[in-house]
Amino acid sequence: MADPKGFLNHGREVAKSRPVDVRLKDWNEVYVPGSLLPIISKQASRCMDCGIPFCHNGCPLGNLIPEWNDFAYREDWSAASERLHATNNFPEFTGRLCPAPCESACVLGINQPPVTIKNVEVSIIDKAWETGDVAPQAPERLSGKTVAVIGSGPAGLAAAQQLTRAGHTVAVYERADRIGGLLRYGIPEFKMEKRHINRRIEQMRAEGTRFRTGIEIGRDLKATDLKKRYDAIVIAAGATTARDLPVPGRELKGIYQAMEYLPLANKVQEGDFVAPPITAEGKHVIVIGGGDTGADCVGTAHRQGAASVTQLEIMPRPNDERNPVSQPWPTFPMLYKVTSAHEEGGERIYSVSTTHFEGDEDGNVQWLHLTEVEFIEGRLTPKPGTERKIPAQLVTLAMGFTGTDRENGLVDQFGLELDERGNIARDADFQTNVPGVYVAGDAGRGQSLIVWAIAEGRSAARGVDRFLTGGSELHAPIRPTDRSLMV
Repeated sequence: MADPKGFLNHGREVAKSRPVDVRLKDWNEVYVPGSLLPIISKQASRCMDCGIPFCHNGCPLGNLIPEWNDFAYREDWSAASERLHATNNFPEFTGRLCPAPCESACVLGINQPPVTIKNVEVSIIDKAWETGDVAPQAPERLSGKTVAVIGSGPAGLAAAQQLTRAGHTVAVYERADRIGGLLRYGIPEFKMEKRHINRRIEQMRAEGTRFRTGIEIGRDLKATDLKKRYDAIVIAAGATTARDLPVPGRELKGIYQAMEYLPLANKVQEGDFVAPPITAEGKHVIVIGGGDTGADCVGTAHRQGAASVTQLEIMPRPNDERNPVSQPWPTFPMLYKVTSAHEEGGERIYSVSTTHFEGDEDGNVQWLHLTEVEFIEGRLTPKPGTERKIPAQLVTLAMGFTGTDRENGLVDQFGLELDERGNIARDADFQTNVPGVYVAGDAGRGQSLIVWAIAEGRSAARGVDRFLTGGSELHAPIRPTDRSLMV
């Protein structure tokens, strides 16, 4: 353990953010570079001798949190990196993007602010890259077996890296023009600069993983042909079918799905555009959906110079603190969250539902009509007399995703079965009903967190390794039915 009295001697400190008026002028990460290391040893020392580290169960990856907290406290960064990588292929991703269910399960969090696990994690991996402790791990020998991974998000990349290191020849197929999936085009630069993805890809290339971009399985290459080429396949194509809003006026120009809007801003940062084809500049922007994707739209609109930004959520405003009855420790509570994007301005309106959109004579959206809603007998019901309209010249729909893409033919060409939730069904080894075809991440689980995606990618890789060789020494943190402490 770290300092036995660390949690008594030190309060919780988190990463410092750059001033709002400064960071809105660029797309760099919002945090002050290098601000964590001076405080991180003290923060790691707050990890207490709790006996049963519930943080292990709070994290789907089963991260060895007390162990690398102890190494960070002692500033043994090499050992900390080794323990961190033992369960997590990409801690620089999770340390920046994960909502940290481990912190919600921290024993110290019962009656004090929990350990800053996420900040310690990202400090360890950033230091490891700086000191050269992150190096390619090429296999000692090849198995002679080939594996195709469909999708290059966190689940696909984790599965590919694990299988490559096990000695299999792995090719990753990505329909976009660059590797990374939602990490590349769904996550704004200010949350995670894409250099972090690029150097991981170079590491994987050096290990032997091959990448094929601009190829959509089902359209550009038939799934049946892919199956003939490879000994096993991992589907990690995500849950990319966005939930729509079927109300009058939806057809008006200026209303987009979040994943139509966000990637264009990222492509500007990649140098593909001088200016985004869809921009919030000078417009009244409405973001429908109160989750992380909605917050990403809010932060993007701010940086594009929106006249105003309003985020709408149909559910009531969450509590500021955990409800010990309905959301007891150590479960992951649904709390009111202020992200970096919300710190930058805008308005958030809860318990409202869109009734229709109103446009001008040219077919451009101009107004959004809404009404307040309330729970009556367990159902959200409009409140009479609360209808009003607000200006809306750009609307982004960030209401979540309903499942994997069915239009490209991948599911039908493989002959895959779906579960009752519309996701690709799989067994305890993550294998689908088609022998040799596995599924990991949102395609099989449904929309979820980055830590679940990496955990599923690692677990599916173990299943594939066993299928190909009869056994496996790969680490597999979860089973498909495991929900841990997370919803």
